[in-house]
Amino acid sequence: MALKRMGIVNDYEKIRTFAIAIVGVGGVGSVTAEMLTRCGIGKLLLFDYDKVELANMNRLFFQPHQAGLSKVQAAEYTLRNINPDVLFEVHNYNITTVENFQYFMDRISNGGLEEGKPVDLVLSCVDNFEARMAINTACNELGQTWMESGVSENAVSGHIQLIIPGESACFACAPPLVVAANIDEKTLKREGVCAASLPTTMGVVAGILVQNVLKFLLNFGTVSFYLGYNAMQDFFPTMSMKPNPQCDDRNCRKQQEEYKKKVAALPKPEVVQEEEEIIHEDNEWGIELVSEVSEEELKNSSGPVPDLPEGITVAYTIPEKQEDSVAEVTVEDSGESLEDLMAKMKNM
Repeated sequence: MALKRMGIVNDYEKIRTFAIAIVGVGGVGSVTAEMLTRCGIGKLLLFDYDKVELANMNRLFFQPHQAGLSKVQAAEYTLRNINPDVLFEVHNYNITTVENFQYFMDRISNGGLEEGKPVDLVLSCVDNFEARMAINTACNELGQTWMESGVSENAVSGHIQLIIPGESACFACAPPLVVAANIDEKTLKREGVCAASLPTTMGVVAGILVQNVLKFLLNFGTVSFYLGYNAMQDFFPTMSMKPNPQCDDRNCRKQQEEYKKKVAALPKPEVVQEEEEIIHEDNEWGIELVSEVSEEELKNSSGPVPDLPEGITVAYTIPEKQEDSVAEVTVEDSGESLEDLMAKMKNM
């Protein structure tokens, strides 16, 4: 409520009316879910098929006594105790299978705060390319706005990305190496090396993700279409990416065409040309602005203006060359040598 009193947000209570689906309740997703729960979100839909392990304890949120429970079940139990006013819907399955993918799409379309209406936002907090592409495919088909997030394998960098189908680049518009080079993602895993995990990096990424969600839903501040984080240099690059007209996802191309039609149908704002206000043309003190250069001097210092097309002017003109009025002085040759002249000068 202090945000509202300070003029940051017009209506913070509106947060209770939104439903958000979080796919992946791991190092980033679990912290994201907790932050949104504490912010008072209306409803959370949690999707994951993994279980809590003791190896996860170097991350935030989960506790040792929850080992063996499904992540969505453990998360729901913890989050309900934090804020019982939030509605929770948990799904313990892999969204990339054909059967589960259809059910996932159904819940996005109908699992809003009011049953039968779509969710307001989908958040991708998964750690693999296959799941990200599944979310991208579903959201492109449904025209669903979503945000993607990720942490690098070495745990010292991450990013978030807002994706609005048709308006911004989807996840398939700028394909990563696994798509561009047609590589199986599983073959990129190095033998004997697992991905690093730092609660600090995951906490930072979750924080900027939820901050972007709040700004997007409550309409305040600047919403980032892409925001990166590099812990080594404390670098936060930001950019926006336009959709690729040749995107491999046909639904993305379809959404692009619909967005173009929507923009074309919007009324074009009228450009009103304001007249420049003349300052001090007349005043009670009788002060006048007088140029120090006379019109005659200005004319003499300017050259002829060339004939140019309409709308083009010259920055300056070159004045015409005037003949030098100083008379030439001629010196007659005396025929004397330099030595004779020097001798005359000494005798003077």
